[in-house]
Amino acid sequence: MSSITLKNIKKIYPITADEVKSRKKAKKPQETAPAEGFVPNLQITDEGVVAVQEFNLEIKDKEFVVLVGPSGCGKSTTLRMIAGLEEITSGELYIGDVLSNVIAPRDRNIAMVLQNYSLYPHMTVYDNMAFSLKLAKMPKDEIDKKVREAAKTLEITQILDRLPKALSGGQRQRVAIGRAIVRQPQVILMDEPLSNLDAKLRGQMRSEIIKLRKKIDTTFVYVTHDQVEAMTLGDRIVVMKDGFIQQVGTPQEVFNHPVNTFVAGFIGTPQINFFHHVPMTKKDGDYYITIQNLDIKLDDKHQKALKEKNYPECEVIVGVRPVHVEMADQGFTGEIEVSEMMGSEVHLHINMNGDDIVAVIPTANLDLDKVEIGEKFTFSFNPRLLHVFNAETEENVI
Repeated sequence: MSSITLKNIKKIYPITADEVKSRKKAKKPQETAPAEGFVPNLQITDEGVVAVQEFNLEIKDKEFVVLVGPSGCGKSTTLRMIAGLEEITSGELYIGDVLSNVIAPRDRNIAMVLQNYSLYPHMTVYDNMAFSLKLAKMPKDEIDKKVREAAKTLEITQILDRLPKALSGGQRQRVAIGRAIVRQPQVILMDEPLSNLDAKLRGQMRSEIIKLRKKIDTTFVYVTHDQVEAMTLGDRIVVMKDGFIQQVGTPQEVFNHPVNTFVAGFIGTPQINFFHHVPMTKKDGDYYITIQNLDIKLDDKHQKALKEKNYPECEVIVGVRPVHVEMADQGFTGEIEVSEMMGSEVHLHINMNGDDIVAVIPTANLDLDKVEIGEKFTFSFNPRLLHVFNAETEENVI
């Protein structure tokens, strides 16, 4: 049983009383020198810097969960608390049914893969993979069997006799993963394992991790700041900001129904377009939004949810993803300021009365003369694909 349960987990990094006092007095963050490792967005209390707070999550046996968010959001700290490398300030961590807060890292049956690989440079690939098994005093023939089985799974059998310095970045990462899986741990933790690879190799390694996951029965917890990795790898995504969980859901749930503007803006490439200061009004019992003096009746899904809540007229933020912006004969008009040809599609940056709107337009059957810089571009979007957020709370209205 390799489920993981985190209940009300909190992590506080202590800072001195003088630092707390000076930060509370400071009018601006830059007026005081930051403490080592300090991230300005995190909450400061008399106890110190709160890196992770009110973290509640249940990870099922053999599930692949991705913690994603910007630098400093607490995702790596959370992973290190699961591994036992960081002390939990308060809350409960269960691995399986066992309360594991004070269990030593070596006794948690967890393996960790780091972004810098952490291979022993003087050992061959074989010896790197066998090292933990030798420490456990496993018989030589059993060690050899496990190492070669893992090497076969990762397709690195041919490099078992090489030293790490003779390997490519992708091969080193496979060896690091092999060293983790050879122990047959109940949980594998991965902390931005692909961040040191170039874009092409990163894509290949994503595919390899997906294949690997199907071959071994274990639970994965994966940390990344790259939302493409999160979307392609995770059964569920945990979006974090400033130590808090913002949303937990499948990649499609998080993409289709972001709970707030942060999640909407963080998930999706190119980033979602936002229209600010948009009035939402009621006419003849139906809800409308007005963008650039154009009234748009909201779709049936929004109408039903807003009417059930008897939602008041208010100012909203409207989001529309670039892939949902369409060329049209009528609608909104702006001037193309940037045109990025991507092969099968073109990314357009359109200036619409000062708003920068990004549109992703398929190039099939497209007259490319119409999408040159300086040309006028008319577009629209389906109201069914809009995301509407309360301007004050920045939360999704439905």
